[in-house]
Amino acid sequence: MNESLRQVVHLLFGLGIAAFILLFDRDLSLSVLMLALFVGFILSDAVSRGYTIPVVSAVIANLERRDAAPGRGALFFALGALFCLVFFPKEIAFIGLVVLSLLDSVTTLAGVRFGRTRIYNHKSLEGTLAGVAVTAAALCLLIPPLAALVTVAVTAVAELVSPVDDNLVIPVVACLALTVLL
Repeated sequence: MNESLRQVVHLLFGLGIAAFILLFDRDLSLSVLMLALFVGFILSDAVSRGYTIPVVSAVIANLERRDAAPGRGALFFALGALFCLVFFPKEIAFIGLVVLSLLDSVTTLAGVRFGRTRIYNHKSLEGTLAGVAVTAAALCLLIPPLAALVTVAVTAVAELVSPVDDNLVIPVVACLALTVLL
């Protein structure tokens, strides 16, 4: 598994899903996410049972971490997106998914490349700071700077200490922070 490629795909698909949610009707977005989850669970189950599914098996083999269930990260991403879209306005869900895409990907990419100082939960100070800086800069284009900084700071801390998958935690914490701040 190539972690850099995995994170670039995470970033691109995450931003694509966020854009889809922003551009299209809420009901259509909900339907597409539900369909993606349903199909994803079926494909994940089939691959875990040893079936080879053209394209899907190759993507999972190249992009999924070895110790994870097939497609686990993608399923948690879709579940986190779905939760945010159900419980928050779509504009807030959009920003929450932008935070997830950028913070998670940049933190990992910078941490793998430049991380030297471990701070908590195998995360590096360098990766965390890079993820916070890039995500805050991007959010400043969408919301007031103070709200961007607070949202990213709270979300980064949640990512560091969370015992569950960050694809579930990051968008929900970001949406909660944005709801309070905006």
